[in-house]
Amino acid sequence: MEQWELSARESCRDAIAGYTHAGDRFLMDRYVGVFTADGVLEIRGQEPLVGREAIFDYFTMRPLAEKVASAPTIMRHNVTNVLFEELSPERIQVASYFTVFSDIGLDHMGRYRDTMVPEADAWRIAHRFVSTDWHSPQSLFT
Repeated sequence: MEQWELSARESCRDAIAGYTHAGDRFLMDRYVGVFTADGVLEIRGQEPLVGREAIFDYFTMRPLAEKVASAPTIMRHNVTNVLFEELSPERIQVASYFTVFSDIGLDHMGRYRDTMVPEADAWRIAHRFVSTDWHSPQSLFT
């Protein structure tokens, strides 16, 4: 394994962790900062959100934002089984699983499929596909 690949893998893991930590704390500037400027967040069954501003607006200017900000006192994403499927110095494909715990216990779970690219001094998410495979009937994210 070459040095660029080791560095790229760690930067990708850092972006994935940054996404979940910022989302759990509702730190939206940090949350959108893991995406490229024109990054895409695609949630299965919904229109893709293109660009940091659209992603920011989706989570802060909707009734969901009020529910999330006022309801749970605990929101914790756990990302596991991070698999680097394709690697090149220009693009990396990453697959992972997530589970989310909130005040109700296990809230929802699913998969991320990420395309990551180098931007400035870090690897950022150019496209994230989120597939929620299960959610609790009490979930805020139904």
